[in-house]
Amino acid sequence: MAETLDARGLKCPLPVLKAKKAMKPLAVGDSLTVLATDPSAPKDFQEFCGATGYELLENRTDGDDFVIVLRKT
Repeated sequence: MAETLDARGLKCPLPVLKAKKAMKPLAVGDSLTVLATDPSAPKDFQEFCGATGYELLENRTDGDDFVIVLRKT
């Protein structure tokens, strides 16, 4: 299953906190796509995955948005 979290317009640490909450009900192997505009989001999510063990599948820019895809492990 793939879920999407729209965190555009939110500043650090809210995108990571909302992603953490959104990941809880997901099953192992499910993914979460986070859309963010905070310039610190790419680095924040790298650190978040390092701390939680979630897999960072994608971390890219799409126009003014950052697209971050996480997989629950």
